[in-house]
Amino acid sequence: MVGEPDRSESLPAKLAMLTSTQNPLIKQIKKLHSPKERRETQLFLLEGTHLIQEACAVNYPLETVCCTPTWQERHPELWSLVSDSCDRLELVGDEVIKSIATTVNPDGIVATAPRLAFAKPPLRANLTLVLATIQDPGNLGTIIRTAAAASVDGLWVSHDSVDLDNPKVLRASAGQWFRLAMGVSDNLAELVKSYQQQGVRVISTTSHTETSYWDVDLRSPTLILLGNEGAGLSPDLAALADRQVKIPMSATVESLNVGTAAALMLYEVRRQQRS
Repeated sequence: MVGEPDRSESLPAKLAMLTSTQNPLIKQIKKLHSPKERRETQLFLLEGTHLIQEACAVNYPLETVCCTPTWQERHPELWSLVSDSCDRLELVGDEVIKSIATTVNPDGIVATAPRLAFAKPPLRANLTLVLATIQDPGNLGTIIRTAAAASVDGLWVSHDSVDLDNPKVLRASAGQWFRLAMGVSDNLAELVKSYQQQGVRVISTTSHTETSYWDVDLRSPTLILLGNEGAGLSPDLAALADRQVKIPMSATVESLNVGTAAALMLYEVRRQQRS
């Protein structure tokens, strides 16, 4: 009958299957592709088996979980875990999962989760990363992954950066998004000054210096300040740094990707602090 939910009754599972991309729930989930909708509903998307595993590993709450019967059969243990922990569970067809995923070839599971307050990075810390106006979600996700790998105590982004819960940020973080203290700042200048008042030394990168990051003592508590992919740091933020350093490069290379710069700086700090 027109207007009735089209659920298959042929599945052996207890749940029937949603097969219509016009189902109200599916349409609502798809809206979460929009940053505006994520802010208004205070929900975001988790896509793929690995992110679901990481969310469950840290007991991050899941609201609605949609997965295909094929995914259910391939991941019986995770299916059982998700079934017990989410508010709503739906089996869906392949076309439905494709319609709500932001990836071209989803692996069979998409979930919605509530936006929770992050554990704020501590002001008294050995290593902190602050990012200004990062626009590329792949860059931010990669930096989060790298920061977690380098045991960074916390990461801050400016309010005009890409959303921390952008689906591509989450995927690029490879699940480390759940394991890193992060915050969003409306005033990076005041934030940086707060760290300095706690005795943290602020280091920024620039091409306008002869001092290599290899030649600076980074053993004391350190904050690494990095800027936008194209424009770098604003003059006001750059002026706050206690020391500006350069990353040595071939004369034929103008700049490095901000994710690469972050990795080099963070691991140099950790190398010096461990020695």
